[in-house]
Amino acid sequence: MSNPQAHPHGHTHQHGPAAPVSAHLRRVIAAVLIPFGVLMAIGLIWLWPGGAPEQDERTGVGFDQQHEEARVTELVERPCEDLGVQVPESVTGACEQATVEVTSGPDRGRTFTEVVPPDATKRFHEGQGVVVAYAPEAPEELQYSVVDVERKVPMLLLAAIFALVVVAVGRLRGLLALVGLVASFLVLTLFILPAVLHGSNPLLVAVIGGSVIMLVTLYLCHGVNARTSVAVLGTLVSLLLIGVLGSLFIGWAHLTGNTDDQTGLVHSLYPGIEIQGLLLASILIGSLGVLDDVTVTQTSAVWELKLASPTAGWRQLYSAAMRIGRDHIASVVNTLVLAYAGAALPLLLLFSIARSGVETVAFSELVAEEIVRTLVGSIGLVASVPVTTLLAALVVSADRGDPGPTAAGQPPGRGAPLPSGGGAPAERTGTTWTDGRWTRAPGRGRPTSHRRRRKK
Repeated sequence: MSNPQAHPHGHTHQHGPAAPVSAHLRRVIAAVLIPFGVLMAIGLIWLWPGGAPEQDERTGVGFDQQHEEARVTELVERPCEDLGVQVPESVTGACEQATVEVTSGPDRGRTFTEVVPPDATKRFHEGQGVVVAYAPEAPEELQYSVVDVERKVPMLLLAAIFALVVVAVGRLRGLLALVGLVASFLVLTLFILPAVLHGSNPLLVAVIGGSVIMLVTLYLCHGVNARTSVAVLGTLVSLLLIGVLGSLFIGWAHLTGNTDDQTGLVHSLYPGIEIQGLLLASILIGSLGVLDDVTVTQTSAVWELKLASPTAGWRQLYSAAMRIGRDHIASVVNTLVLAYAGAALPLLLLFSIARSGVETVAFSELVAEEIVRTLVGSIGLVASVPVTTLLAALVVSADRGDPGPTAAGQPPGRGAPLPSGGGAPAERTGTTWTDGRWTRAPGRGRPTSHRRRRKK
């Protein structure tokens, strides 16, 4: 009779691709995810906007202007009084008069002057590239104005460094992650944003677009296997919870979503957009990226724990993985809160110097919107840990069937089916599968009989 204490040590750890699961489990998972994927594909085709809606003419507001490239050719300091510029009494220093040459468009080579007050945050230097707005209907001396600086080179260089680091460290997985990032950007720019502008329900668009992003990126980066499918299911459940809670508390708190200049401008240009639904859609999409991280990590933890201890039941796996998940919860919630706080830092500074009480500020719509966004997203993230861990523990423990074709490095089937982790059970004869071959435990079988023959 084999020693039960030796059982867990007879397998090899298969890091990398997930171990195969039984055909029955594959059919169960496919029965859930394939109809969902087909439904999302139908929704994508049904709501496909075919590009952003065209406008008869430019509004001249924000980025809806005609832009050209230009360059600062000369920069001189002059008294602000001589230039007719009034500055606050507390501000000292001279104004700068920049000569700007247009380098693109029909007026290429034309120059104009731009005055920079001493208290301006944006500064220029000679030879600097800038972006200018062109208003053809304005008087000639006011047709061009500097709206931004040229920053194409540093941004592209930073993107190249990012891609290089990801591929150098992640190798194939890193390359697939970059492909997934491009796919997410394409879905966002070609489907989600144009569909919202065309008047489609923002929540429905966010659910379909976010689900497509999730399916593409998770399966592309982590492979088409049961482990990834469990992470997809855990993400879907958490997104559903975020959607329900977000819809409930946005309506209960009477949040309109129209709390900043950008949202107000969008609403004025496209009155048909449901701004409240846009707020809920932003919560869903903003939570999706962190949700993927949590669900994939928890699923991988359960699979690795099963590989380390093939005899562990689902309760043991769930308890062990939840100890990992609790540490993950603490870091992820803190990350999400700090991310929202960092994005709203100027707003927080304004409220910190306000004379109103803390209660008045915290319950104002501007701040309440960020609080609801943060807390609803955090609740979904926290809930994703036990949900995904439980799903993964049940799936990996329920795998009692034939795991399919034998993977490289795994033992061939010899009687009892293999555990789901891909390792081999200890044989009744005392053999174990180690380093690609069956070996006998010391003191068992033939070696013992040889020693006995020598004694005789």
